[in-house]
Amino acid sequence: MTATRKHIGKAMAKAGHKTGGSASSVPRIDAVEAVAYSVPTDFPEADGTLEWDATTIVVATIRSGDHAGIGYTYAHRGTALVIVDALRDALLGGCPLDIPGLWTSMYRSIRNIGRPGMGLMAMAAADHALWDLKGKLLGRSVIDLLGHARPSVPVYGSGGFTSYSVKQLQEQLSGWVEQAIPRVKMKVGTNPAVDPARVRAARKAVGKDARLMVDANGAYTRKQALALAEEFASQGVCWFEEPRPSRDLDALRLIRDRAPVGMDIAAGEYGWSDNHFRNMLRAGAVDVLQIDSTRCGGFTGFMQCAAVARSFEIPVSAHCAPHLHAHVCSAVPLLEHVEYFHDHVRIESMFFDGLPQLHDGTLRVDRSRPGLGLELKQRDVERFRV
Repeated sequence: MTATRKHIGKAMAKAGHKTGGSASSVPRIDAVEAVAYSVPTDFPEADGTLEWDATTIVVATIRSGDHAGIGYTYAHRGTALVIVDALRDALLGGCPLDIPGLWTSMYRSIRNIGRPGMGLMAMAAADHALWDLKGKLLGRSVIDLLGHARPSVPVYGSGGFTSYSVKQLQEQLSGWVEQAIPRVKMKVGTNPAVDPARVRAARKAVGKDARLMVDANGAYTRKQALALAEEFASQGVCWFEEPRPSRDLDALRLIRDRAPVGMDIAAGEYGWSDNHFRNMLRAGAVDVLQIDSTRCGGFTGFMQCAAVARSFEIPVSAHCAPHLHAHVCSAVPLLEHVEYFHDHVRIESMFFDGLPQLHDGTLRVDRSRPGLGLELKQRDVERFRV
């Protein structure tokens, strides 16, 4: 027996499974659970196309013997039903060490539900839980299982909602710079006429050295985006996210071609699959591709999509869910950064112990903790259950 097989055998024995080379020695999934929680924002929030006052997080738990893996996504509460109905049938009795096989089984099970949207978001929560469970069964961190290209991942502070006053905007962005985060992003697009003044106020608050980024969430017309790109460039804006919606690939290519030197055009946060991103990259639509593990089927889907980006030599930036992305992005060779999004930083800190820690503008995972290293603060979060 090889050292690896011995290690797996010991892990399975610890998990409460018999060993001895028979089929009974293989760990099996005993239970699949999911709960949705709705967390009010700390202040009304808005971007160029939407307003909201609460965020829903769906937490999945997958059990095998004495071990439980936890994972989550940000999605409608109906996503929890998809997990405990369609995905449960695809997972129960399966071996939690065989994540590719289980991912394929889940993908097939949601064919008639609809994969883009809640289907793949439900898969994301389950996939994150599977990686956590596998790490716990083997006594290894997820980044040890995935491999790691770097010791920590760079982040950028993200928020700056259009519902904020100029004072709130300046205080939030400058606060991140004071935490040694050298990149900050603000929302634009609700009122294009006031956006240049808000960007100037942001620049004044963060100083000349911080990298300033803007996100329009697809709110501008093509002509508005081209004109405002020049305005924003005068304030040293280096990142223009979704000047047009990600589905308008022709417009993104146009804006990318005509944007000022030093300004990256970014999009992709609503991408659901490697084919979606392949089409974006073939169109030459972006300088940086945004991928969201909570939307594209979890870490397994994220790595598939990141491989497509690498084949085009386009760097990846992870959208939101920073403490999840700290794990998978440690394994991505061509990485720009991870979004340290205000809402999700706040929620993840409320919900979990054992989160990756912020240090000098990067998130670092504690590799001594098996799996994702997370522990759900069950008593603290029960009040948000829906």
